[in-house]
Amino acid sequence: MVIIPAVDIRKGNCVMLKQGKIADETIYSKDPVFMAKLWRAKGAERLHIVDLDGSFSGTQSNNEIIGNICLTVDVPVQVGGGIRNMKRIDDIFTLGASYAILGTVAIYNPDIVRQAIDKYGSDKIIVALDIYEDKVAIGGWKEITPITTSEMIEKLKSMGVSNIIYTDIAKDGMLRGPNIEGLKSIALESKMKVIASGGVTTVDDIKKIAKLEKNGVIGAIVGKALYTEDFKLEEALRLFKKD
Repeated sequence: MVIIPAVDIRKGNCVMLKQGKIADETIYSKDPVFMAKLWRAKGAERLHIVDLDGSFSGTQSNNEIIGNICLTVDVPVQVGGGIRNMKRIDDIFTLGASYAILGTVAIYNPDIVRQAIDKYGSDKIIVALDIYEDKVAIGGWKEITPITTSEMIEKLKSMGVSNIIYTDIAKDGMLRGPNIEGLKSIALESKMKVIASGGVTTVDDIKKIAKLEKNGVIGAIVGKALYTEDFKLEEALRLFKKD
């Protein structure tokens, strides 16, 4: 079980949103690189970076920040946000990312997902499964598609996807705990490696998620709760420290 701090970047700042809404944005730092280094210093073994400008508008204005994070931390970094073609996927790995997170492109151009897996391997390509009331959301969660969770899982299998991030959008940024039942259901149905996201608030939440390791849940992303200090990273990491 790997605990993965999130560093969400918009307009050069480290921010957190509620349910992906810009209107509910809080700026926690004007230095995302510093925040990444802080979480690493506290023991994080992997980081989750989201380019929100890329997610919402498709513009790639945070490359320098992302590259600096990848350069200055000595742990794997997974990067997502507006990655919708092979050039951008190549750019992400050139910047130093260990994993590329794809989302919208899996709906509109699944061949790109297949190409990325062929080029980099299925372990390096993660697809974000962002769900709102059992429907897939895309475009920075601005658009809710008619595609159900089960339908999307089948599509991902046909693309050769083996790693997903599951986010219950209704839980994201609300500090009310994750959707454990939804997480378990997706892990069992997909038979993929699943990273939990959305609503992780306390160490007890991590304990609940960890019980699903046998079902294929390999980690959890923690965002807002880290910044509000509801979630103590060092305490959580001690639970899984290897002797």
